[in-house]
Amino acid sequence: MAHSTLFMLILLAVGLFAKNQALIIAVVFLLAVKWIGLGDKLLPVIQTKGINVGVTIITIAVLVPIVTGEIGFRDLQEALKSSYAWIALFSGIFVAVIAANGIELLQSDPHITVALVVGTILAVALFNGVAVGPLIGAGIAYLAMKIADMFSSLGG
Repeated sequence: MAHSTLFMLILLAVGLFAKNQALIIAVVFLLAVKWIGLGDKLLPVIQTKGINVGVTIITIAVLVPIVTGEIGFRDLQEALKSSYAWIALFSGIFVAVIAANGIELLQSDPHITVALVVGTILAVALFNGVAVGPLIGAGIAYLAMKIADMFSSLGG
C-alpha cells in the first residue's frame, strides 16, 4: 500500500472517530478519484482550482440571505450602527488581505503547506474547525514571518 493511501486511510479513521462529515467526504472522494484512475487528470485541477471554487461556494452560501430577502439594506444600516458590526467589517477586511498573501505562501513553500494542512486537518477532526484553515493560516503565517523578519533585521 502506498504511503499516500495509508495517510489518507488514517485521516479517514480520524474523521470517523471525530464524526467529522466534511473530512470523511473529502477523503472518500479523493481516494475514489485516485482508485478509479482519474487522479492524473482531476487531482491537479482540484489542487490548483479547489481553493477558488471553495471560496466561491462559501461566498454563495453567505449571500443566500440577501437573495432570499432575509437581509436587506435596512439590516445593513442597522448593523452599521453597532460597534461590533464595525469590528466585524474591519476583521473581514484584515483576514481577506492576509489570506491573499497566504495563497502566495502556500504556492511557494511546500513544507509550510504541509504543516498548515496537517494543522487544518487536526482542527477539523478534533476541534470542529472549518477547512478554510490553510488559507487563513497561511495568511497569518505570512504576516508573522514578515513581522519576524522585520524584528530580526532590526536586531542586527
